[in-house]
Amino acid sequence: MNFPANLNYTKDHEWIRIEGNTGWIGITEYAQGELGDVVFVELPAVGSKLETGKSFGTIEAVKAVSDLYAPVAGEVTELNKEVQDSPELVNKEPYERGWMIKITIANPGEVNSLLDAESYKKLIAQ
Repeated sequence: MNFPANLNYTKDHEWIRIEGNTGWIGITEYAQGELGDVVFVELPAVGSKLETGKSFGTIEAVKAVSDLYAPVAGEVTELNKEVQDSPELVNKEPYERGWMIKITIANPGEVNSLLDAESYKKLIAQ
């Protein structure tokens, strides 16, 4: 299983890649594996405000429907149209083309409360 070191992770199995005040958010390889084949992703509108730990959308798979949770607060600036058109990208490339939303981070210091790759790896090993 892949745990990219350049990402931060939540206990709810989301990841965020940060460049400056911009963040790309998706679900981890572990999460997509637990869900099974992803068939639909519901995402918020551009301009939506995200609150840390609150649901921002849903992901539907053959096995279940799950909420997506914001790792940090911010404003949605872009949706991944490719994932909306081809949700199976979440299964095939969860850390690359399978990202879901791009945000402007409201408080960059919030990132410090997220897990690094090693901590996330330990979490799912339990």
